[in-house]
This record gives sequence, C-alpha cells and structure tokens, in this order.
Amino acid sequence: MAGCASPIAVCREVVTITDDPIDPTALLAAVAAVAAGGNVLFVGTARSMTDGVATTCLAYDAHEPLARSVLAGLLAAARDRFSLIACGVAHRLGVIEAGEASVAVAASAPHRQAAFEATEWLMEQIKRDVPIWKCEYRPDGSHAWVHGDAVPRSDHVVRAERDNLSAVTSHE
Repeated sequence: MAGCASPIAVCREVVTITDDPIDPTALLAAVAAVAAGGNVLFVGTARSMTDGVATTCLAYDAHEPLARSVLAGLLAAARDRFSLIACGVAHRLGVIEAGEASVAVAASAPHRQAAFEATEWLMEQIKRDVPIWKCEYRPDGSHAWVHGDAVPRSDHVVRAERDNLSAVTSHE
C-alpha cells in the first residue's frame, strides 16, 4: 500500500474522542496485527492525588474537529517514524472520576521496542499539541486548568463545576 511504513499489513490509524468510558481492549484489538511482534497499550487514568493535592475528579474539554485532525496527523507521523503497522488513540471528554481511563494509546509494530517507543512518543505529543484541556477539581470546590493557557467553557466544564460544587456543599 502506498504510504505504508510496513509492507506486511494494511496501515491503519484509529482516532476516538468520546464522552463514554474508554474500552482499552477494543482499541488494542483495533490495532493488533498478526505480523506484529509487539502490540502495546498505554492507558492513562485519573488519579486521586496530584502533586500532593487531592483531586475529586477531572473534566476534559476539546475543540473536537481540530483535536481529531491533530490526532490523525500525530498517528500518521508515529506510523512513519516508528514503522508501525497500526496505531490508535481514544480520549475521553467530560467528567472522569479517579481510577477511570481518560486516554488510551495503542500501537503495533514488527518489533516491540518500536511499539513501546511509539506509544510513549504519542502520549507526549498528545499532551503537548492536541487541543484537549484538563481541569482538576479538588474537595474544597476549587479547580485548576492543566496543560495550556486556553480555558474552554463547554457544557462538560459547566456540568463538572456544578456537580463538584453540589458534592462539596452536601458534605459541609
């Protein structure tokens, strides 16, 4: 196939941006290939403590059309850079509780090292380049935006602020 880094399989890239929980197994299955010596999956989860500060939940927002386009470009770049057979990313939007998956990155390659390096590289590029923003909510009702200077105000963020404020005031 023209443009494919690997002549042994059809190159494919999977981009998912969703309000629903991420299914890491489905993402890995979508990029797995019998010609691959390495099928790697990274799952990023919301943690309950960030730099010593408790986090009750996260809220992600995005400029979805641009985020999809940037993600597709990053996947194509990773495919070429690491000679991948396939790769994919799933990113969740909306309110995410501690322990839930917020992002999953998967790659398949003829050799495991390339698949591992590609997933790490992709995750760093996603955090740096993709217009998806994260807001951390704290038990006292305060919140802080992370990764970038732009602060979106979508329904996801408004809902997270309302729900977090309700949870904080009901415990007082």
